[in-house]
Amino acid sequence: MQITGKFNVALNPLDITSESADGMALGRMSVDKQFFGELAAVSKGEMLSALTPTRGSAGYVAIEQVTGTLQGKTGSFVLQHFGLMDRGYDKLILEVVPDSATGELKGLKGCMKIRIEEGEQHFYDFDFYLPGLTDADEVDGAEETDAKA
Repeated sequence: MQITGKFNVALNPLDITSESADGMALGRMSVDKQFFGELAAVSKGEMLSALTPTRGSAGYVAIEQVTGTLQGKTGSFVLQHFGLMDRGYDKLILEVVPDSATGELKGLKGCMKIRIEEGEQHFYDFDFYLPGLTDADEVDGAEETDAKA
């Protein structure tokens, strides 16, 4: 099943223990989100990033725990992020960590795409499988988002 909605995100710098060298900029940030629509939830997490000296090239990983309701079912789950930017060519993977879902969301599997439109407005497209709510063949596992920036 696929749902779409808006979300707000706040990123705040955190102390990092690794030293940057050779023109790289390493970073660590807190992630706070609020999701709207059929996913009505908040999330908290952390992101690690690396900005290279080459404009438009960077990478990040993040973990966030999402807590709220998904189509009226209450619980939480963890999303894992893997993102790369290669001189304007973006690759982003967000997947539900296996067996991380709790409550009525237990058994949740899925992947999420993120879009930024209308200036800075963030949107999500969440393809998921939830036992008793969707058919197992509706989610093929991880999906990659390849988009020209």
